[in-house]
Amino acid sequence: MPSPTFVLVHGSGGNSFLWASIQRELALLGHRSYAVDLPGHGFEAQYPISYQAPQDLEAWSVEPSTLADVTLQDNVDAVLRVVRGLKEYGPVILVGASLGGVTITGVANQAPDLVDHLVYISAWSCVSGANPIDYMNAPEFADSLLPALGGFAVGDPAVIGAGRANYRTADNRC
Repeated sequence: MPSPTFVLVHGSGGNSFLWASIQRELALLGHRSYAVDLPGHGFEAQYPISYQAPQDLEAWSVEPSTLADVTLQDNVDAVLRVVRGLKEYGPVILVGASLGGVTITGVANQAPDLVDHLVYISAWSCVSGANPIDYMNAPEFADSLLPALGGFAVGDPAVIGAGRANYRTADNRC
């Protein structure tokens, strides 16, 4: 049986470079891997002038996101294209990190015959809720530290078309 190819899917705000150290280790173990850049990420990512130095948070908080029109289905389609191309070489193992878990679940649901295994690394695996927000309202989420990240939030997601976080903040309360 041919060895598997690991298809690595990043989460929100990430890119394929996240997987560089994992890919080195997989290669040393004799495994193939392919790290995906989801639409609007990696070399396609856009960083508005208002985010650069010096930052203009007021302008950035209302500037529409270049990811506003990217849907989960767009992400699933991008990964499906990769999986279809790699499947002819043997089994495919999808690995998702963070929000990439939602994407790999979507791929497996749409094309179960193309996916041999799913691996979730600190990732969302939505099995009963439609999306991660459904889970955030559940009692089990009450002790989560995720809401504390709200201090990084910039702008109204309904206005800019996406969640936006300022990881460059000097605010030590975040």
